[in-house]
Amino acid sequence: MRSRRLARALPLWVVPAAAWLLSLAAGTSAVPAPVRRVVSMNPSLTETLLALGARELLVGVDDFSARLLPSVAELPRVGGLFNPSLEAVLALEPDLVVLVPSAEQRALREQLESLGVPVLAAANLSLEELLASIEQVGARIGRQREAAARVAALRAALVPAPDTAPRERAVLVLQRDPLFIAGRGSFLDALLRAAGVENLGAGLADPYPRVGLEWLLAAEPDAILDASEDPEPAARYWARWPSLPAVARGRVIPVAASEVTMPGPHLDRALAVLRRALARPEAAAQ
Repeated sequence: MRSRRLARALPLWVVPAAAWLLSLAAGTSAVPAPVRRVVSMNPSLTETLLALGARELLVGVDDFSARLLPSVAELPRVGGLFNPSLEAVLALEPDLVVLVPSAEQRALREQLESLGVPVLAAANLSLEELLASIEQVGARIGRQREAAARVAALRAALVPAPDTAPRERAVLVLQRDPLFIAGRGSFLDALLRAAGVENLGAGLADPYPRVGLEWLLAAEPDAILDASEDPEPAARYWARWPSLPAVARGRVIPVAASEVTMPGPHLDRALAVLRRALARPEAAAQ
């Protein structure tokens, strides 16, 4: 996943946008102007810009990016997922705003586009969408070679583990109450397959399904990977349901959400974290 609206005129971006529209009307091929000022509305896209060596282009970021990524902590903030500030974005006079298409930011995107501000909406729900988003950002900011190298590294790292042995049946918990898990079609599903486990959530059509405790008890996971941000230790929380095989086997495994569950250009690192977590037996609840 926060500021009040203020009126502001921005001639510095209106003029280039108008010239671009005139070139379309004249029938000429429109080539986007070089990008020099980027506002990112999503931490995964902020991290992509950093991974492609484009820190100097960033002039503003969303609240979560500023909290999560130290290298952009001092940049102006433009609100969060649920309360993006149009006025804060416009005040930075961007020639590109990058965001993830979502219902929460649909109005912001429409407003920016109506004002002539270039917007790149890059989806990252599935693994293929995420990889495409890196290439899209790279192409728009002139970092195609860096983007291609990063995508190639991720494809090499995220090859599904071979079916040479029975896979541990696992769920990746994103939130405990209500209970949300990683489901089919999400990049996290691809991450779990590459880590060598069977994602029980893949049996559900939603990429991030909400399930009931009854579903979890019936699924009988051998391991619970808990990436929730609840302060209670994972092993202690899930010990309330001793009939779960994961609890009986001591396979309740906490993982840091910031290291595993955020889409972005470093899923190979997330995979390494996940593999290390799965390799260690978990102790009883503290």
